[in-house]
Amino acid sequence: MGRIVGIDFGLARIGLAISDVNKIISQPLLAVKAGKNPLQTAQLIAKELAKFDRIEAIVMGLPLLLSGQDGDMAKHVRNFKLVLEQVLNLPVFLWDERLTSQQVERFLKSAELNRKERSKVSDAMAAAAILQNYLAAQELS
Repeated sequence: MGRIVGIDFGLARIGLAISDVNKIISQPLLAVKAGKNPLQTAQLIAKELAKFDRIEAIVMGLPLLLSGQDGDMAKHVRNFKLVLEQVLNLPVFLWDERLTSQQVERFLKSAELNRKERSKVSDAMAAAAILQNYLAAQELS
């Protein structure tokens, strides 16, 4: 049994989350500051993930437009996926993340965190939400 990592990709910060070994629950880890280019960013993520053993796959949020089409950010994600697969030598699955960031933001506001506090945890929480949605879908199939 292995773990799955969730990623909420951003041009400035990348949120990371990880599943338990039974692939039932996701847990937010941290946000990694993006590197100067996709390769450097992938290497920074690899460094963080090296602390964990038995990672078998990555699930990265794909920020589609509400119409279901790719926007600019989705194109960045698709390009980064290719780099990340090469650096980590793991499969990277893309998962529709429409409205995930808004859900996380609403949750953090309801927890009465101020904007500065929310910004510290929102990326990792979004990664955990993406991963949890993926895990739940796998359990149903």
